[in-house]
Amino acid sequence: MSASRTVLLTDHAWPDDSVERAVVEAAGLTLVTGPADPAPAAVIEALVREHRPTAVLTCWAQVTAEAIEAAPDLRIVARLGVGLDNIAVDAATKRGAWVTNVPDYCVEEVSDHAVAMVLAWARGLAVFDRDVRAGNWRPAAAKLRRVSTLTCGIIGLGRIGRATARKLAAFGCHLIAHDPYAQADALDVESTTLDELLGRSDVVILHAPLTGTTHHLIGAKELARAKPGALLVNVSRGGLVDTDALDDALATGRLGGAGLDVLECEPRVPAALLERSGVLLTPHIAFSSTASVEELRRRAAEEVVRVLSGAPPAFPCNEPRGVRP
Repeated sequence: MSASRTVLLTDHAWPDDSVERAVVEAAGLTLVTGPADPAPAAVIEALVREHRPTAVLTCWAQVTAEAIEAAPDLRIVARLGVGLDNIAVDAATKRGAWVTNVPDYCVEEVSDHAVAMVLAWARGLAVFDRDVRAGNWRPAAAKLRRVSTLTCGIIGLGRIGRATARKLAAFGCHLIAHDPYAQADALDVESTTLDELLGRSDVVILHAPLTGTTHHLIGAKELARAKPGALLVNVSRGGLVDTDALDDALATGRLGGAGLDVLECEPRVPAALLERSGVLLTPHIAFSSTASVEELRRRAAEEVVRVLSGAPPAFPCNEPRGVRP
């Protein structure tokens, strides 16, 4: 093990730190846990200065360049999740620390969530549930869709995008995809440009990471190219979609609905979206199941132990400078 024996868990989106603690302490390390809800960056930086951890486990809290600089013995920043937008990856790389994630723990859950939103929209489940609860019984008002006739466009054809394609194919949907870094290969999916995907798709599903180049990937210009009446599903990161442009597209009828598990301003939900009956909202839970959360916590902690034991990480996300073997 490294000379420093402290692991800092910055935050956790579950009731306790028992899973992480069991793995870390079994390896003879000390776990220090920050507040459950992600604290401001300055608070995390202060925790790092106080405890000088050799490893950081982080869920949603920002691990800034300042925090990384404050930990002279830092060997790894392990994300309890997939996306790395809350970690200063370049700073960790320069410092010689690994950055890792758990890229495949929630493939089935997120793809299930995306498909569920498509089905709920096509069959009017949320809209008519609300209507019946309001005291109405209006079957004649239904204007529903045959799922097998839908053209579904998937933006991002990684692990989760491929799982979504596989599941929608079982319903008979025609599948098209846009991903500049991956091809459809053996999948029964047609590769196309982003503009063509937007213009042809009855359903557009986002399965892309949030980076500097994908921020507001879907904005006013893209929504103007969308097929009239289409559904937009975002189960990835809120920052992929320009919220104001989305609301305008819903208000004008350019979009027929939206299924949103993430928002760029979460946990705040814009009042305009709350008022739109065609919008289905869930609180960033697409990744979640009892099985996936337990797996995530255990595997992220195991990655920390692996690196501090001198082994390479299973899922490296960078190539740190001068890293020790």
